[in-house]
Amino acid sequence: MRRWRFSKGHGTQNDFVVLLDRENVLAPSDDDVRWLCDRRAGIGGDGLLRVVLARHVPEWDGDPGLWFMDYRNADGSIAQMCGNGVRVFVRYLLDEGLATGPDVDVATRAGLKPASVLPDGRIRVGMGAVTVGTGTVRVTTADGSAYDATPVDVGNPHAVAFGTGVGALDLTRAPVWEPAEAFPEGVNLEFVEQVGERHVAMRVFERGVGETRSCGTGTVAVAAASQARAGNGDGTWTVDVPGGRVEVELADGNAHLTGPAVLVAHGEVSLPNA
Repeated sequence: MRRWRFSKGHGTQNDFVVLLDRENVLAPSDDDVRWLCDRRAGIGGDGLLRVVLARHVPEWDGDPGLWFMDYRNADGSIAQMCGNGVRVFVRYLLDEGLATGPDVDVATRAGLKPASVLPDGRIRVGMGAVTVGTGTVRVTTADGSAYDATPVDVGNPHAVAFGTGVGALDLTRAPVWEPAEAFPEGVNLEFVEQVGERHVAMRVFERGVGETRSCGTGTVAVAAASQARAGNGDGTWTVDVPGGRVEVELADGNAHLTGPAVLVAHGEVSLPNA
């Protein structure tokens, strides 16, 4: 039986299993990821954060000495980026003495993400370029509610729908979108309601996971789509999610995401035989 050390953390209740795999020897399979993230049989989480030195990641062509965030969705699929995950990743590096703050650079499949720990303990991450697409896709939820949603690229795909009463939507099953070929590899779907000036609330159905309490890249996508919809200039948006609140700064087509990140447990897990 395989025994792995793990940590558990969350950012606005978007929760993750964290594995230190410095020299790339664990190589968790899709089945391993699904088991670890299972909330009944395993530890439970929206995804897995594997902490590995970047020199072991073939698709990374930057500094090989950085820590690479190998992020996997709860179903085992690979994701390019996770905004809440990268904050938890940074918190883990600092708490375990694997990096020194307040500034930490993280290698990801969506490029280099610079992070800083603020005096109040929150972590601010440079999310890079955000692109609001043209046109819309039609998104329909399980209860038949239909919306025109704006495509947004935050290093991973999103579709942002605005409306009212989003708290009552049925997100127990995956919404569908048309045309289906708009997102051949799946998409994160955000449903947004205006709260006030530069202040919105959202729910999210994440590809490969389901509805989650928060989605960091989703909050960035929502802020960018809200800015484009309002036609106002750069600034800071407050985004409420079921798991808490984050801030998204938009300037010159780039975004910074600020929010909490905490580790709640450390332990050893015995995985079933492969």
